[in-house]
Amino acid sequence: MDDYALVLNAGSSSLKFCVFQRPDRGIWRLEARGQIEGIGTSPRLSVKDAEGTRLTNDKLDASVRGGRDAIGALSVWLKSKYGGARVLGVGHRVVHGGARFIWPTVLNQEVLAQLRDLVPLAPLHQPYNLAAIEAVFDRLPGVPQVACFDTSFHRGHEAVADLIPLPREICKDGLQRYGFHGLSYEYIASALPDVAPEIAQGKVIVAHLGSGASLCALNNGKSVDTTMGFTAVDGLCMGTRPGALDPGVVLYLFQNRGLSPKKWKQFFIRNPDCWRFPESATTCATCSTGQSRRRGSQSTTLSIGSQKRLERLQPHSAALMDLCLLPVLARTRLRYDAVSAKLRTGWALRSTMTRTTKRRRASRHGKAKFQFG
Repeated sequence: MDDYALVLNAGSSSLKFCVFQRPDRGIWRLEARGQIEGIGTSPRLSVKDAEGTRLTNDKLDASVRGGRDAIGALSVWLKSKYGGARVLGVGHRVVHGGARFIWPTVLNQEVLAQLRDLVPLAPLHQPYNLAAIEAVFDRLPGVPQVACFDTSFHRGHEAVADLIPLPREICKDGLQRYGFHGLSYEYIASALPDVAPEIAQGKVIVAHLGSGASLCALNNGKSVDTTMGFTAVDGLCMGTRPGALDPGVVLYLFQNRGLSPKKWKQFFIRNPDCWRFPESATTCATCSTGQSRRRGSQSTTLSIGSQKRLERLQPHSAALMDLCLLPVLARTRLRYDAVSAKLRTGWALRSTMTRTTKRRRASRHGKAKFQFG
């Protein structure tokens, strides 16, 4: 009988998974991969085999409203596909391992309790990671489960890189910079010798760019610094997280704008308006019709938002360059020479294009004013 292993990445609205197979104690290989997305709204199960052929793409019952329900739906599909297959183990991505968990860890109730203590440090991810683990314990109580942590890859930093500059008595209970997206960076470090062997053992800055975003400085394949710190809210601006903020901004919002601790999570962690710049921030080109004016406003707002988001990358990458040389490899597996060429010309080219675009708009519409709020 073939052996199988399951790998899960559980989130708030999706459950991603991979099924690995080991035929007759041979070499492990990918058998299938997929996800359940739209949990709690319009759940759908989509699965492809190792070659990319679609195995299923089915709408699920609306009763799939949480992680446990998603695990149940996945179990039904696995049984229909693989029957009585022997599952040797289940692996999980867990976002926060704190300072204690620096290696892949076999899970038990004691470990789970320690990971629950870290929920306040990763409220967007940790509860859903742990809910999937508990659901698997219920359904497969005799199958070992292993957690791999997004923070582990950064645990080899020098002390100064993890330091938060606050009084020692405050920091002694675990207030430090942890860093995240470590599993992504660890994979990139392992792939660099094949993708770009000329820089794999050198100093490289890697960008993880998605709804959550960060940068990581690598030296000889090991993390030496990263932009995310105590929580995954820090660093670069992201899809629903503003990233690094002047502490005075937070103090001002609490003292003068009525921000309460209860509203903090929505405002700083799940804020969909992080990059929806208001129209008042821009005065757009004068157009002949109201429809054109509205189009111009939307376009200008988006372009300014994109420009500001790019500009926010600059100080973070510059800080990491104090530790690393200029070469950067994004997670898209672009060759180093193409990436470095873009980086050498990127900022100057973007500035030139911005100036050219302004001149063209001004000549096309007569007068154009751009006011950055």
